[in-house]
Amino acid sequence: QRVNSRKKGELANMTALAEQTVVAQELFKKIGGTDNEGVVAEVLDLVKSAGLKALTQSGGMETLKSNLENRKNASACATSLACLQSLCEEAPRLVEGAVLSLLPSIFECFYDRAEAVRNGATTLSELVMRMVPPSAVQCILPSVFEALLHTEWQVKEGGLKCLKWLADAQRDAVGACLVDIVPQASECLSSTKKQVAKAARLAMAQACKVIANPDIIGLVPDVIKTIGDISKTEATMDKLLATTFVTQIDQPTLAIMVPILSRSLADRRQLMKRKGALVIDNMCKLVAEPMDMAPFGPILEPKLTRNADEIASEEIREFTSKALVTLRTAMGDAANYVAPAPAMTFEQMTDVLTETVGAEIAEASLPIVEHCARMCHFKVLVPERLGGGRLESEVVTMAVQPYLEALLGAEAGATAAQVYHEKCSEIIAAAAKDEGYVLTEDDLCHITFSLAYGGKVLLQNSLLHLKKGRRYGLIGANGVGKTTLMRAINNNQLEEFPNDVLRTIFVEHDIQSDDNEDITVMQYILSEPVIKAENTQEEVDAALTKMGFDEERKHQTVMSLSGGWKMKLALSRAMLYNANIMMLDEPTNHMDTGKVQELVDYLNSLTNVTCMIVSHDTKFLDNVCTDIVHYETRKLVTYPGNLSHFVSVKPEAKSYFELKSSQGLVWDFPDPGFLEGVKTTTKAIAKCTGITFAYPGTTKNILVDVTIQACLASRVACIGPNGAGKSTLVKCLVGDHEPQVGEVWKHPHLRMAYVAQHAFHHVESHLEKSPVDYIQWRYSGGVDKESAAKSTLQFTPEEEKRRTVRDPELAKVGIRQIEDVVGRRSRHNEFEYECKFVGVESEGNEFVTITDLENMIDSGWHGEELNKMMKAMDEKLAQQNSIVAQRKLTTGGIQTHLDRFGLEAEFGTYGKIAGLSGGQKVKVVMGSSMWNCPHLLVLDEPTNYLDRESLGAMAAAIKIYKGGILLITHNSEFSQTVCPETWYCPGDGSLQITGAEWMNAAEKARAAAAKKAELLKGFNADQEDKLDAFGNVIKEDKKVEKKKLSGKEKRKLKKKKRNGGGSDDEAGW
Repeated sequence: QRVNSRKKGELANMTALAEQTVVAQELFKKIGGTDNEGVVAEVLDLVKSAGLKALTQSGGMETLKSNLENRKNASACATSLACLQSLCEEAPRLVEGAVLSLLPSIFECFYDRAEAVRNGATTLSELVMRMVPPSAVQCILPSVFEALLHTEWQVKEGGLKCLKWLADAQRDAVGACLVDIVPQASECLSSTKKQVAKAARLAMAQACKVIANPDIIGLVPDVIKTIGDISKTEATMDKLLATTFVTQIDQPTLAIMVPILSRSLADRRQLMKRKGALVIDNMCKLVAEPMDMAPFGPILEPKLTRNADEIASEEIREFTSKALVTLRTAMGDAANYVAPAPAMTFEQMTDVLTETVGAEIAEASLPIVEHCARMCHFKVLVPERLGGGRLESEVVTMAVQPYLEALLGAEAGATAAQVYHEKCSEIIAAAAKDEGYVLTEDDLCHITFSLAYGGKVLLQNSLLHLKKGRRYGLIGANGVGKTTLMRAINNNQLEEFPNDVLRTIFVEHDIQSDDNEDITVMQYILSEPVIKAENTQEEVDAALTKMGFDEERKHQTVMSLSGGWKMKLALSRAMLYNANIMMLDEPTNHMDTGKVQELVDYLNSLTNVTCMIVSHDTKFLDNVCTDIVHYETRKLVTYPGNLSHFVSVKPEAKSYFELKSSQGLVWDFPDPGFLEGVKTTTKAIAKCTGITFAYPGTTKNILVDVTIQACLASRVACIGPNGAGKSTLVKCLVGDHEPQVGEVWKHPHLRMAYVAQHAFHHVESHLEKSPVDYIQWRYSGGVDKESAAKSTLQFTPEEEKRRTVRDPELAKVGIRQIEDVVGRRSRHNEFEYECKFVGVESEGNEFVTITDLENMIDSGWHGEELNKMMKAMDEKLAQQNSIVAQRKLTTGGIQTHLDRFGLEAEFGTYGKIAGLSGGQKVKVVMGSSMWNCPHLLVLDEPTNYLDRESLGAMAAAIKIYKGGILLITHNSEFSQTVCPETWYCPGDGSLQITGAEWMNAAEKARAAAAKKAELLKGFNADQEDKLDAFGNVIKEDKKVEKKKLSGKEKRKLKKKKRNGGGSDDEAGW
């Protein structure tokens, strides 16, 4: 009975379907008749009630297609277009697939003789282009490209209009296809039909709106015109050459630029080939993703190769060869990349969707099924390294669910879409399944990942393989992302990294405890909950003792520790954290040689802890590393062995052992200029005499009776163990500390640059500024704001009171108090300072000699505040009355200055300080400190964070610098290279100076050379032969200069002549 009932139901359905089919067939026959508006309404009602099968199973699609292609029946064609328009307006998702399959026929209507047909085709095409989702863009483009190749110009124009509408509605999706669009549309830009050329320009302009590169965006209209007009190529290339490229170049930008670059390389003129090569070289340096460059390599590489081999000019061949190397570097391994076969074919995706909705429904709604499967397949076709290769739920939500809801209803459609996603994901996962690497017991991780920072791709699909107990040295140039990688691992920002099972700790090169400056060493260690929970007080105490902390130092504040002791504290904390992976960033910074060796011994003793180490100390890396992880074209490549073994495998990496720039990096320190009264380079320009210093609140003297001096010829390395007082000594000289005993003197016109041990503190408050903005802020108003903010120039409350509040006792005896020093002049070989007095207007200012001002201090009328006012005025005038005042704080001028320190515009002008690497920040600090063209450069641990290239460039710049250099460093290789003089702080308060005699010898040699040059100049002037036009020597009679006689001598000679003695010749002698 149930079987019979089911058969009766099926029979009823078949009968109803047959009746609907007959009704639909009769309806479609009416198209083109007398009541076309009524037919349009009836077709819409039929599709709404019967579904898409009213079109697919009644011959409706075939009828509509036939009418659209019939150029002899304008009424039937126009009515068919009206039917499709009505369906798109009322049931867009239901009929979208069907309408897209009819696009080629719709485009044919663009050249119909009937205006109604042309207008109908235009209206329908615009509606379709604007209604489709982003996922359908790639489904439409083949039909649009076919229209652009049509023989009828009206169809080409219509296709270009469709491209413009599509780009307007789906900008990003069209922009992603720009690499395919530009070659197709370019042909139309040069069309002889003005309508086609205009439509092509508008379409290209709209499609190129996806380009957001600020370097190129203003040139896009010119580039589009140039693609269509070959005569504009040279002018556009000149504009490109005048463009400074600093922003990352992506694929849409390349897509619009490559056509004219390719044309330039193929130009017969060598100058145009040179221009093309220069632009390619500049642009390719900023291509972050090799896959962005890959489609254009086959276009540009053969032409560059041919030009590099065949061009007659050696200079142009060199430019071309350089551009070729840059191009190949930008392409990287993407040049040989072969995309694997997709995990699912279009047919497989169609079959799965058919199975999901049911064969009967799928057959009746085949256009929907195929349309959804095609949109999903385009996503799977995208290579995995470009974010494709799988079917995300977001894609199904956009490309499948709305269509199934229109077909099956909201609830059933959403469920079917979810089932479809699950089935496809299972098939894709099964196809992609690869046994790959099998983890062993000593493996910690074996992952493939990508890493980007600030829009710049640092690593792309790179492998990271770490084993237990190994020590990996991360090697690469400044800015490649070494520290960023370790931070990402520690902060759980790498999804692939197993942070859930591995405990990691990041040991930074500096400790900041700004939240509580009074926190002690022991409190800092115990502030970490893991350490407090897993270690006893005795274990914490033992770990600190092992790193050299005695009882007194354990209870010091963290902020009072030197840089070396802060690093030891960070290492002690890492030891107690019991991490699986310890990541160390520049661990030897601020450490003396003995402490570095202790660190080497400690790391080598770790058998169950894996270390990742970033350091520019090559000797240290050579002593601790078991493996080297090298950055190579956005990939991590691991080499077993230490740094020496790595160099033997890759000889080109020998620069890691050489203190010189192997890649042509050049630093150029500014000329300090003239210093009044200093006629020899060995004359003292700053000195400390008999100084003794102890930090406030302590009884131990860090310096005891120390005397030093610096001059323009100084090349001094201050060395010694951690905590021996090296930084304290230079701070006393610079003026950051005031010694309790002794005198510090500086030339009143001296300009000094000081880069502190913790170099980043200079820019900590300006991380959101660019380096250029920071320098503009620092020196605006003609004063170095950092120098003016020194603690030794700030007034204490008592000092502030003495300079602002009138003392009645002094008033009684008629003594005026000085409120401020506002000027200075030199008179009678002595400085006089213009003083403003408390309670007196500016008109009452007077100049007071420095002797009188010193007497005021000695008499107790004024305290140290008067000295501070005079020092502040001296420093201000030292900058204002010099070449510094002539320097313009313009973006271009500052960037040119930063270029001299190896900081490119990408980072100097357009980057934020917060996004710079440690080495780049050091360059910012050094560049900003030397903007004032200092006579004396003081560097506290300058080698920290800098790679070997930069160290080599710095060493070369120091050797030719015309000012004095005083540096503190634990890098003996660097100090021995540039500093013949040594100041050694043993740690007992004394100072031992060696090598100072070289300056006297150098000055004597300089003076002798100058004297010899002066003598030779006069000698050569007398001996120089004069030649005629043929090169013959002209012999001249030398005239004897007659001596000028006094009146007495003249009378005596005249008398002698009268007596017959002497001759005329004697008159000259």
